[in-house]
Amino acid sequence: MVGIIIASHGEFANGILQSGSMIFGDQKDVKAVTLKPSEGPDDIKGKLEDAVASFENQDEVLFLVDLWGGTPFNQVNGLFEAHKDKWAIVAGLNLPMLIEAYASRMSMNSARDIAAHIIETGVEGIKVRPEELQPKEKAPQASAKPSNAGAPGKFEYVLARIDSRLLHGQVATGWTKAVNPTRIIVVSDNVAKDELRTTMIKQAAPSGVKAHVVPVDQMIKLAKDDKHFGGQRALLLFETPQDALRAIEGGVPLKTLNIGSMSHSVGKVQPNKVLAFDQDDIDTFAKLKDLGVTFDVRKVPTDAKDNMDDILKKAENELQKQK
Repeated sequence: MVGIIIASHGEFANGILQSGSMIFGDQKDVKAVTLKPSEGPDDIKGKLEDAVASFENQDEVLFLVDLWGGTPFNQVNGLFEAHKDKWAIVAGLNLPMLIEAYASRMSMNSARDIAAHIIETGVEGIKVRPEELQPKEKAPQASAKPSNAGAPGKFEYVLARIDSRLLHGQVATGWTKAVNPTRIIVVSDNVAKDELRTTMIKQAAPSGVKAHVVPVDQMIKLAKDDKHFGGQRALLLFETPQDALRAIEGGVPLKTLNIGSMSHSVGKVQPNKVLAFDQDDIDTFAKLKDLGVTFDVRKVPTDAKDNMDDILKKAENELQKQK
């Protein structure tokens, strides 16, 4: 039997698992995996691996996730790469889709076949009253909207963000909708060398937006190109403040950096829930400030802005206590 893993931000996976059981009965080889607010990518990756290991048949696994491009999806996608001839992922889970997946397991033995089958059910399960609010089916267009790639001009930078998680749900949904980019560009030497991470980032791009991964030096060259990027709205993602500093010193014209998350590691202090610093990080932000860069400390667009000076001062005090 095909194993099913339901993965989500928060308790959505547990809730929809319970709802499915109320309608279709308890199911064998179905696991809910959740990402809690206090957890990170490695936490949910470990839970996913444990869930797969609990199945009798680990060759055929169907992942039903809440959001394309979110952290649960990204971690599932990383595991999927080694099993993509058998496993399947469907994002945008709703209850009709889950029930159809349960029913399909009775006659289908392939995760990929079930995935292809349940998509239509998930879409058809979205209804509205009054009925006139239901969108009419669009007639096929004669041709796609022409791309403005290649037009004379430079990038317009709609957001530049430091986020150790790079492209995940907060970026793929919240920030993308807020700033409306045409391209998301991950600027990182390390990621550009990692074929798997590069592939995962490109696959996590939200609909209608192209995702790219480039080394810092390449981004500096692209920023100076005034022949090909007219009309292109770029959202830049940096893994570290050091990469952002290199880019700005090299000529990428950024005036503000959104600070989203900086992961904790040995030797760093964590003055708040999502930002961790060592002395090099603090010194780097001081250099950025000297260059006239301002800091917008928010995880998502609706958050109130935190004071970066206060955060850095607290981090420096905590580092001094460690000496």
